[in-house]
Amino acid sequence: MKFPFFNSGKKSNKKVTNISNLGSRNAGKKSIVSRLVGILLAPFKWLKSLFAEVSWKFILSIIGGLIFCIAVVGAVLIFVDPSKITSQSELRPQTYEEDEGKRVHVKISDGMSTSEIADILEAKEVIASSLKFRIVSRLRSYDGQLKPGTYVFYTGMNDEDVFAKLLTGEKYLVRFTIPEGFGVKEIAERLYGLDLIDKEDFLKAAADFAPYGYMRKHKNVRYAAEGFLFPETYSVESDTSIEDILKMMAGEFDKRITPAMREKAKELGLSLYDLTTLASLVEREVRYPEDRAIVAQVFLKRLKLNMPLQTDASLQYLLDEPKEDLTIEDTEIDSPYNTYKHEGLPPGPIANPGMDAIEAVLNPASTDYLYFVADRQGHNHYSYTYDEHLVLVSQYR
Repeated sequence: MKFPFFNSGKKSNKKVTNISNLGSRNAGKKSIVSRLVGILLAPFKWLKSLFAEVSWKFILSIIGGLIFCIAVVGAVLIFVDPSKITSQSELRPQTYEEDEGKRVHVKISDGMSTSEIADILEAKEVIASSLKFRIVSRLRSYDGQLKPGTYVFYTGMNDEDVFAKLLTGEKYLVRFTIPEGFGVKEIAERLYGLDLIDKEDFLKAAADFAPYGYMRKHKNVRYAAEGFLFPETYSVESDTSIEDILKMMAGEFDKRITPAMREKAKELGLSLYDLTTLASLVEREVRYPEDRAIVAQVFLKRLKLNMPLQTDASLQYLLDEPKEDLTIEDTEIDSPYNTYKHEGLPPGPIANPGMDAIEAVLNPASTDYLYFVADRQGHNHYSYTYDEHLVLVSQYR
């Protein structure tokens, strides 16, 4: 029997050599793997050494910064539709109607930041989110480009249209006409309808507006500006301030009342304030031009006789809505504007008279009437005595 271990030395040496080569190869492979592992672990070892040298507060601050960046990106993705990120040149203002939202007047002052503007718009419910507004403004580089001025917005507008207004300035020329006999409230309503002013702000300003000495506010007067805002056609830029509009209209009045007219008022024993007050009564009492000078004559005669003017126009001024026929109860209203109960002129003008009414007071008719009553068509019928007046009242009223 032959045993393989006792084969010839040559054969045995060959097998030993093969085993030795195999071990050498395995060692080489292990060396390569270990080097690869070392390469892969190198970054982690570097991070380990870095963390050992850097404080945990610094590490936490880095992590916090990353979380903040992720939050900002998330907010952008939530609030901003990338498909709607347009350039400034592509913005076009949209026309809003009153039934689409409440009209809001917003004043943007020079130097206001985007954050301040956004907060105002959100507070007035023009936009839904000031955060979104600021983010969009930053992404589109609108910061610093939003123009100051007084704007008309509507509640619930989208940011695109708000930006369109703020970037263009929305300035344009507005032409408006104030008819003879309009009061401060009616002027405010008309200018509000043209998107020029906020009604409450206008009324508040008119209450104490008196740039000329003769306009000084008298006791019990609602609006110092009443009577002195000359009825005329005006043109202003859309961002004109309330104060500038009042100055323009009052300045027109002051210009129209010539030195000769002021001197004529003195001859009649009237101050410029009294002239304007009396002219406002004539303006509101008369419908037809031919009646102005006669009604002025009646009022002037009553004043000389210390007789109550008893004009319905002053009572109508006290009412929220005008009436076609006043009642006995209306004549009992406790107010210095009630010329049925109080002698002399009311505390101040009740409207803004036109030049024809002012001229009628300065040049009253040469008649000597003491009473008048208007029929349903607005024509006046005059009388000398109270009995004659009662007959005309029963006939025409």
